[in-house]
Parts: sequence; C-alpha cells; structure tokens
Amino acid sequence: MAEKDKHGALRDDVRLLGEVLGDTIRDQAGQALFDKVEQIRSLAKAARNTDNSQALLEVMSELSEEELVPVARAFSHFLNYANIAEQHHRVRRRRAHQRRDDEPPQQGSLAELIPRLLQQGIAPDKVRDTLAELQVELVLTAHPTEVTRRTLLRKYEDIGEILDKLDHPDLTLREREAQLNRLRRRIVAAWHSDEIRHRRPTPVDEAKWGFAAIEATLWEALPETLREIDRVLRQHTQLRLPLASAPLRIASWMGGDRDGNPNVTARVTEEVLLLARWKAADLLLRDIKELRADLSMIDGNQALRDRVGDHPEPYRQLLREVRDRLQNTRDWAEAKLEGKTLSAPIYLHDDELLEPLNLIYDSLIECDMEAIAEGSLVNIIRRVHCFGLALLRLDVRQESTRHAEAISEITEYLGLGSYLEWDEQQKQSFLLDELQNRRPLIPADLPASDEVQEVLDTFRTLAQQPASALGAYIISMATSPSDVLAVRLLQQCCGCKQPQRIVPLFETLSDLEGAADSMQQLLSIDWYRRDINNRHEVMIGYSDSAKDAGFFAASWAQYRVQEQLSAVCQQQGVHLTLFHGRGGSVSRGGGPAHAAVLSQPSGTVNGAVRVTEQGEMIQFKFGVMGLALRNLELYTSATLEATLAPPPPPRDSWRQMMQTLAERTVVEYRRVVRDDPRFVPYFRTATPELELRRLALGSRPAKRHVGGGVESLRAIPWVFAWTQMRLMLPAWLGTGRALAEQLEQGQLALLKEMDQQWNFFRMLLDMQEMVLAKADSRVADHYERHLLDDDELSALGVELRQGLTEAVDALQTISGEELLVRIPVLRRSIDVRNPYVDPLHILQVELMRRLRELGDGGDPTLEQGLMISIAGIAAGLRNTG
Repeated sequence: MAEKDKHGALRDDVRLLGEVLGDTIRDQAGQALFDKVEQIRSLAKAARNTDNSQALLEVMSELSEEELVPVARAFSHFLNYANIAEQHHRVRRRRAHQRRDDEPPQQGSLAELIPRLLQQGIAPDKVRDTLAELQVELVLTAHPTEVTRRTLLRKYEDIGEILDKLDHPDLTLREREAQLNRLRRRIVAAWHSDEIRHRRPTPVDEAKWGFAAIEATLWEALPETLREIDRVLRQHTQLRLPLASAPLRIASWMGGDRDGNPNVTARVTEEVLLLARWKAADLLLRDIKELRADLSMIDGNQALRDRVGDHPEPYRQLLREVRDRLQNTRDWAEAKLEGKTLSAPIYLHDDELLEPLNLIYDSLIECDMEAIAEGSLVNIIRRVHCFGLALLRLDVRQESTRHAEAISEITEYLGLGSYLEWDEQQKQSFLLDELQNRRPLIPADLPASDEVQEVLDTFRTLAQQPASALGAYIISMATSPSDVLAVRLLQQCCGCKQPQRIVPLFETLSDLEGAADSMQQLLSIDWYRRDINNRHEVMIGYSDSAKDAGFFAASWAQYRVQEQLSAVCQQQGVHLTLFHGRGGSVSRGGGPAHAAVLSQPSGTVNGAVRVTEQGEMIQFKFGVMGLALRNLELYTSATLEATLAPPPPPRDSWRQMMQTLAERTVVEYRRVVRDDPRFVPYFRTATPELELRRLALGSRPAKRHVGGGVESLRAIPWVFAWTQMRLMLPAWLGTGRALAEQLEQGQLALLKEMDQQWNFFRMLLDMQEMVLAKADSRVADHYERHLLDDDELSALGVELRQGLTEAVDALQTISGEELLVRIPVLRRSIDVRNPYVDPLHILQVELMRRLRELGDGGDPTLEQGLMISIAGIAAGLRNTG
C-alpha cells in the first residue's frame, strides 16, 4: 500500500475539521474575520514556500486590537484539531495493522517480541515468569505544560470519538449527518469557551486531574493490556499470565511532591489520599454493580455454598455483600474528608476485596463456566491487583535540606549541637545510633519552626496510611548517605510502622558523578542493608542535569551512573530499580518510551523500571484508549526485551568518543549559559520567559527560590520559553560544536558506526533530529529583531543561530540524509503545522512588545491574546515542556 494511501484518511480528517472550524468562524465571528484568517493562512503558506514573509508581516502588523485575540484563537484551535486528527489516525493505523493477517506484527508489540525471544533460545517458562514478575510503574506527575482547560479537553475527546464513528463504513447517510452535526456543535462550543486557565490549580486540583486520567482510559486499558499479554503468551507458549500478576502499575506525585512547592502540605497529602480511596471505591462499586447484574447463574461450588448458604443466586448474594461494603468504603472516605466519622464495615486492604472475587472465579471455573469467569470478573480482579483500594501509590518528594534542618532543630534543642555543622561521619554515627535506640528522640515540647513542623506533620500523616497507598519517599538534591538515613530516622520517630522505601534522587551533573560512591557508602552500612531487605531504588534526574550541563553531557552521565549503580548493587547483592525522572521535551529526557528503555545500559533494567509521565504527555500518550493500549504495551515489551535480551555493552572506542563529546559539550554549554554576560539578558528579552509566569501552568512556583537568575528557574519554564521562540536551545547547545569538531578531525566513520550499532547513541541522535526539525532560525531571528534593542544581545543571537545551523549540518552529515527523512510522517506533520504556527509567533512577538511597553499595568485583551499564542504554539509543536 502506498504511503499516501496510508495517510490519506488523516488528511481528510484535518481537512474536515478545518472546514468546520472555518464555518464556525464565519458564522460566529463574521465574514470579515474569516476572510482575514484565510488571508493570513495563505500568506503564511506562501512565506514558507518562498522564504519571503514581508507580505505576511505587513498584514499581521495591521491587525486591530479587536482582531488580535480572535485571530490567535483561530490558529490555536486549528492546531489543537490537527492534534486530535493525528491521535485518531495513530489509533486507526494500529487497528488497520491488527486487521490484516498478511502483515507482520507491529514493531514494539508483544506479538512481535515473544516469538523473537523464543527463537533466540529463551525458554517459554522464562518468558512467562519474567512477564509475571515484571514491575513497570508509570508515575503521573504534576508538572503540567498542559495549559488547556479540562472543559476543552472533554470536548476534544468527544471530537476524537466522532472521528472514530465517521470511520465506520456502514454508516447510513442520516447517521453520518448526525455525527457531522454533533461535530459542528462541539467545535462551536469550543469556539465560545475560554481555552486558558486563569486560576493556578491547587495540588488537589492536579490530583483530581490525575484521577480523571485514570478513570477516562487507564482503568480500562490496564486490564485490557494484561488480557493481551495473556493472549499472546498462550498463543506462543501455551502458558498463561497468573491472575494475580500486576506487571503494570500507576503511581503519582500529585499531592505528594512538596519539593519547592509550599502549597503541598501534610493536610493536602492526607486529602489527596482520601480522595484517591473515594475514587477507587467509586470505580470498583460501578464494576461490582455491573458484575452482579451479569452473574445470575444458579450453579456454584461447595466453597461458595458454604459462604452464602442455600441461596438461589449465590454469586449475586456474595456480590451484594461486596457492593455494600464498597459503598461503605466510599461513604467512609467522604466522611473523613468532611472531618466526620462513619462506623460501618469497610475495605481497608486489597486482600479483603480479592477474597470474595477469587472465590467467585474459582467457583465459575469449577462449574464449567470458564467463559464467564474470563469476562469482566477477570478485569476487576486485575484492577484490584494493579490499582487496589488506593487507586494509585502516592510518592512523596522533599529536598534533603528540609530533613537536615528538622534533625538540627532537634539536636540543638536537646543540647547536642547543630547537626547542620557536623561532618558526614558525625551525621552518620548520630543517625545510626538513634535508629537503634528505643527511646523517643523528638521531645513532646519541641518548639519547632513552621518549616520543621510541616516536615514532622508530613511524616506523622504518612504513618497513618496503609502501606498499599504509598509509593516511594524521594529525596531531591541527595548527595550523601546521611540524606537517606535522616529520612529513615524521621520515619521511625514519627511512627511509620511500614515506612515507604527511601529513594535518593541524583539530579545535577556533579550529583550523578558522585551517586555510585554515595550508594557504595550507604550499602556498606550493615544496619541499613538489613533494613532494606537487599532491595533499593534510585532516581535519576533528567531535567536538572540537562539544564546544568547540556543534553549530551547529561545523557552520558545518566548512562554511566546507571552502569556504576548496577555494578555497586550487584557487588552488594542488592536488587536495583532505577526510577527515570523524564519530562515531555527532549532536553528533559522525553521521547519514545520504547526506544528509551531499550537504550539503557545492559543489565540495568532487570525486570523493573519506574518512569515519570508528566502533564501534557499523560494526555498525549494515554488520553485516547487506543493510544493508551499501545503505550502500555510498548512499556511492557521494552522492559521484557531489555531484561531477557539486553543490548551488548558499547565498544571501548564508542565510549571514548562519547566521553570526548560529553566533555566538549559541557564546556561549550556552560561557556554560553554560565559565563557569557549577554546570555541572561538575551534569554529574558528574546524569549517569553517572564510572560510565562502569567500562565497558570501548575501549583508549583516557577522558581525554586524567590529571586535568582536562570540557575534558580525550574526546568519546565526553561525549556518552554526556548520552545516558544523556536530556538530549542537546551536540546542542542554544545552538541553541534562537539560533533562538528569530531567530523573536522575525520571521525565520521566512527560516528556512523555508533549511529548504526549502538541503541543509546542512535536514540540521542534521533532525539536531536526531532527537536532540530522543529527549531527554526527564521522564527528566532524575528523574535530578536523585534524584541532586542541591544547590539551585543543581537550579536549573541546571531552566534546562537549559527550554532543551530552547525548542529543541523553535523547531524545530516552523520546520517547522510536531511532531517527526518526516515520519519516522513513527522516531517510532514511539522511542515503542515508551520504555516499555522507562524502567525502565532508573529502575534506573540507583537503582544510581548506591547505589554512590555505598558509595564506592570498590562492590558487584559493583550494578555489574553498572549496566553492564547503560548498555548497555540505549544499545541503546534508538542512535547514542549
């Protein structure tokens, strides 16, 4: 089938959505605005084709203040509709692939992987056992660059469903017209809805957003993915996935991530945990009601009869008890949220709910009703194993200094001196002595500061939670064993009987380089080794390390630290789980999950992986059922392959080259970002970094500390600002120069060899290629010419854009092809979107200029237009934060 035929349906969908949007603009905003938008669209296309944007700029400069917002909205809406069409097309292509028997299984699917593993000589029971014991945990985080309001996201979901219905070949003319009318209503409703959040969400709002994502797709997608695993296993090995296996789980930081976010308090964390239990009980209650309606059979085994007596409908009778207890559990959580108490039988532990469900399953199997047992009942049992009564496991994150300050206030009050002033050995000795001391450490009358009291309140709140509700306790800015031992002591002092596992997070380049030594010291402590039962988790930060050292240097440091940590844990006999703190953008570790897992060092996956999924990427990967199923399978298959058939270690020559590139990259990156006095003024002026603070992106402040410069800026606004003006600097700065120098020294053959034979290096170049294809020197130049009024800053802009060109040339030399030749669908997507993103760039520059001239007073109309331009550009470029 020709490439154009494969994607003709996508073009038809984009055309349909564009036509309905055009009709909406004409009907709702008038013919004059429609004509203006069409004129701008035509001129933008012509500008891209002729490399001459003068006519477009002239028309854009003549827009009246009343036209700015509706024009921005028109282009922003189209880009969102193009996203919907592309998401739907990905699902459509997956279905088409599954319908055709003459095509090989889809790459990345278990149907493709498992036969390949068997052909490599891996025993069937080894494949089954590894799948059964797999631990893939996706951690939803509240770093939202998803700026679209939930009300619009629901309309977008409806539009996707309408496109799906329009695909059905047997629609009657009347049914098709009904769907088209429904589509028109949704697009008209979206046009009349405010697309921008004006109120910054609270941590509880963010947590509810995460619950909504689970309810919308993941609640169905996880058991369906396990059903597919079971099906493929049976097909190729005649073995089954055990019913109790939960290779995929969901965790969250929403309501638990207090690092730099004063809005996340102990009370907030308790509220989020209760809301999660309420939502889990509510979803399970719906399932049980439907199951009870279905299980009207009269035959049951002796165990079921012993439980319910001589009842004519034994399954319904037992499920009546389950239903009532789930209802009580939901009511109990609601009462707790309102500060009330409720005395009634409830479910506190997953096993209590699994017991009657397993009893029903066994009875159905014994009574020859396997077909019924394998239906919705299996899905419910698997949901309990994957989600549980807690819905998701809540991680807690706090900065290491907050724990040290708490310990120090205690030692000072007890007259032991200042813990903060002790050296590392003194700290460890004190902490280990106290961990083995039975007397209370914290006096009841401790006059704690507000900050320390909040730390103590958090641990006391966590002590009241069932272990199944809690995930990891993550320590950001961890550098020493005492950082971990301090948390363990606070857990003990505050009554945590089943304490969360403690996970140090190594973030900056220096932290990564010292991580293995720190863990070696920690695991050499006998008491600690016994306490962790020879299992440990370590989190690797992608965002801050890349912001600190540049993408290439950070990526190589992350690769090496995984090797080093794996070696340390193997030596100590400790099972290591690596937690990858990835974001949506390339410079924050984003990119295709399947390739990312397979590019990890050999032996470091080892059956377990945790990965953050943030903001916009949750919606992008899991917001549509078909995509959720595909991405869950990709994570599963990649983790299985990396465990059973890991890649060979890289050759010494590859490692030496990568080390050379990394060292040169970090020098060049820091020369610009840290040492060039023009850089910060350029960044503040040429990008909308200051304006981004007006956008209600999330509950966390944009900076870790009040004041400070780029170094205090969080990684998301850092990346987001560069993306808005299309320079994409964090992803390539330093890399282009380093690669160019090696090419000049005759290393092309070696770089090509690495590109073709080393998964890790191939992934790095692929990610560079994707982001460089989205970068645009002409757009960046437009921002500079209209926003910079300093020759020195303009000169830096010229240098940076030359660096961008150098990076593109280097990548094309290594691959021997233009950017994205190997991914024509993505190349076309970018090319199609550019004429719609360009007017938003022009509008954004004009709005920034006007608002800066007005100063603090601002103008509501201009601010609204600016926010729409930011959201529209983000929609057009995707994976932006």
